[in-house]
Amino acid sequence: MTVPHQPPAAGTHDCSIRLPRAITVDDPETLPPTGEPCKTNILSLFANARSANRPLYIAAPMVRYTRLPFRLLMQRHFAVDVTYTPMMIAREFKNSKYARMADFSTCELDGPVIAQFGAPNAEDLIEATDFVKAYVAGVGLNCGCPIKEQNQEGIGAVLMGRIETVESMVRGVREKFGRGVVLDVKIRIHADLDRTVEFAKRVAAAGADIITVHGRLHKQRNSVPANLEAIRLVREAVPREVYIVANGDCFLAADAKKIVHATGADGIMAARGLLQNPALFAGYERTPWKAVELFWSYATEYGSPFKSTQFLIVEMTQGLLTKQERADLRLVKNYRQMEEWLDARFILKRRGEVGFAEKEFDGYRK
Repeated sequence: MTVPHQPPAAGTHDCSIRLPRAITVDDPETLPPTGEPCKTNILSLFANARSANRPLYIAAPMVRYTRLPFRLLMQRHFAVDVTYTPMMIAREFKNSKYARMADFSTCELDGPVIAQFGAPNAEDLIEATDFVKAYVAGVGLNCGCPIKEQNQEGIGAVLMGRIETVESMVRGVREKFGRGVVLDVKIRIHADLDRTVEFAKRVAAAGADIITVHGRLHKQRNSVPANLEAIRLVREAVPREVYIVANGDCFLAADAKKIVHATGADGIMAARGLLQNPALFAGYERTPWKAVELFWSYATEYGSPFKSTQFLIVEMTQGLLTKQERADLRLVKNYRQMEEWLDARFILKRRGEVGFAEKEFDGYRK
């Protein structure tokens, strides 16, 4: 497989357009979005990419960060094909309107997006899916989160030792919704790779459409290289109609090419690489300034917790700001202070202004 980037047609991502309002699943004044890209068929995207001899480029579910503003930045402008929400706790999502409003919002420009849930049983996953299914292009089950508190609740990577539970959740979603819901299961690997292969085969047989494989053990740190051979074994063992996504160690477009070659995966998922450079799949080796302007526009238009916005801008500007500037930026306390800090030092264009989202690596300092 090759990894060509085909840029969108001219005008597809018009930076001057008026942004549509945000939508939540409990908003009485809005209906689920009906047009593209929200309703894109993800399985068709995979099939078309396979025919074109390229993988899909996918943004991983990232706690606190893959909310609507960051998703729009990556998909509308920088060649990401599919994004995920942060992992949402299914029990909280189904039981609390506040949790649904806090965890999920979308708009007509969003997507295709997969809503990922952490769930310990089929009932929670099914009920959470029922709330969100009309607003997204798919639903994901997280079997990879290593956080101790979640694992103690039967959520995340602990499920890698509970295949029967995972099978029951996958079958439950499939029996309840048929093929009307695209279902992804995100897994880690075992020390015994035969167990991983068997796990993936059983998840596929239970009805998963996509299996995302993070090529590390439950408690391995990210400093340990991802095991690409393990992902290759899963791809070879699972039927071709189930798409396999490789997750781990993608920081550049060249990494994506290497991972595809080593694994045969149908999709490449990045997490840390996209935090540092949301334009990596578009071929940029570091974040261009226009990405900062676009993200600031989306974050201030749609709202995002300040600490999340602050973290993302600090991460994105590693190649644009000095080390001291980024340290100073970490000290600002709110949106107003951040805006004043940026405006005092840089030419931060707003949506609608001449030159908005045009600067790349120069001309942005005062």
